[in-house]
Amino acid sequence: MSTPLLEMRGISKRFPGVIALDNVSLTIGRGEVVALCGENGAGKSTLMKILGGVHQPGAGEILIDCQPVKITGVTDSMKHGIAFIHQELNVLGNLDVAANVFLGREPKNVLGLIDSKKIHADTAPFIKRLGLDISTHTRLDQLSIAQQQLVEIAKALSLNSRLIIMDEPTSSLTLTETNRLLELVCELSEQGVSIVYISHRLGEIDTCADRVVVLRDGKNAGELSRADISHDRLVSMMVGREIKSFYVAPKGTRTPGFFKVRHASSSLHPGKSVSFDAARGEILGFAGLVGAGRSEMAKAISGLEDSPRQEIFLDGQKLAISRPRDAIDHGIYLAPENRRTEGLVVEMSVRENISLPSLENFSSFGLINRKQEQKIAAEQVISLKVKTPSTEARVLNLSGGNQQKVVLGKWLAMTPRVMILDEPTRGIDVGAKAEIYRLMRELADGGAVILMISSDMEEILNVSDRIAVMHEGEISGVLERADCKEENVMQLAVGKKISAAKAAFEN
Repeated sequence: MSTPLLEMRGISKRFPGVIALDNVSLTIGRGEVVALCGENGAGKSTLMKILGGVHQPGAGEILIDCQPVKITGVTDSMKHGIAFIHQELNVLGNLDVAANVFLGREPKNVLGLIDSKKIHADTAPFIKRLGLDISTHTRLDQLSIAQQQLVEIAKALSLNSRLIIMDEPTSSLTLTETNRLLELVCELSEQGVSIVYISHRLGEIDTCADRVVVLRDGKNAGELSRADISHDRLVSMMVGREIKSFYVAPKGTRTPGFFKVRHASSSLHPGKSVSFDAARGEILGFAGLVGAGRSEMAKAISGLEDSPRQEIFLDGQKLAISRPRDAIDHGIYLAPENRRTEGLVVEMSVRENISLPSLENFSSFGLINRKQEQKIAAEQVISLKVKTPSTEARVLNLSGGNQQKVVLGKWLAMTPRVMILDEPTRGIDVGAKAEIYRLMRELADGGAVILMISSDMEEILNVSDRIAVMHEGEISGVLERADCKEENVMQLAVGKKISAAKAAFEN
């Protein structure tokens, strides 16, 4: 390697009760794409937050262009040409696209006022470069999560950064958007921009990485050159053991028609509706492109969106669901896609988050039985293998994958009859994914209905017993297990009918 752009030497970081990083080193060359891998809690995000000025190291040094530097804040990081695209979106929903791209560094006109015209003109090329077909005047809260993520990438590009850190950049993107991003990573690399690419999707790493650096338990676990990158070697290095199978084979007895949904509509596609049957004991996957209406359908079923014509039947009983509490009372639970804003109260502890929807189970005369509450929380932490110092730790301080496990834990503690999982393994490492899949299968085998919304093609194909594919607010077809193939899913996702697809339900 020629003179490196970046060197991080002997970096250590301790949080209360946790050694997050222990003598970790990382070197990045100019124009090099380095994939940073490891299980949740391995220290990847902490290492990058130190580079981004969010955290200060307890020990170690950072060199840029072979010169020691002090990065004491985000501004310092930006001055050194470092841009950070966070796993959790860092955008302001009440501002438009251009305002978000140039937030904090707005150009001024001769009167000293923000030059709005220039901001929009300068933003447009970056939006076009990413293939985003939106106006720079569009407010961020009117965009999908995938589109918001691309706006963050546009912001990084606008900084003319020398080093871009991408933390799970494709977690909310479609296959087409993901392929475009990977092409963009290669283009940036050819232009001399260095990339740190953090991802649990090993196929992406194989596509774009020049080298892989692996962390395990806050320490360097090794690295692989491009020629040595393989699925098995990566996984073994990440988890410290061999994992022979990542997916749980479908099994168990089904009860057809146990859960029926008719005419579920949403504000995204008000003129269209979704109808389907799901069997007791099955995992019914929902595939589709971003904007197809999958998450909105889940919210309608859960009482979060108004759906005036909707009819829901559970075990032969017609349910009246007009608000979330109605769904919860009938054992229908939703683990939403955006865990931080919709699934958790991040300032509260792990215990409080897990017990929050079921406090009446631990209460008597308005008083909470803390001992029982703590017992249930501890059971979920152990069952889901949540990496946390204790159940009293704030959820805010957990890694993204462990936050997702807490979301699942609070609903699993209530024995769901219908569990709706919207992107259940987003940002979760390969080892933890296997645990989530095992849990889903155990729930289904125990008599629950699992509705799994996923944008991960490998996941949707390997975990689902059947796949319902959505297109523009409707189910374009349902694939039986034998027909669950990528080409069939993609054909239905773009609105084309295929002979293998069945009707969503039968009257």
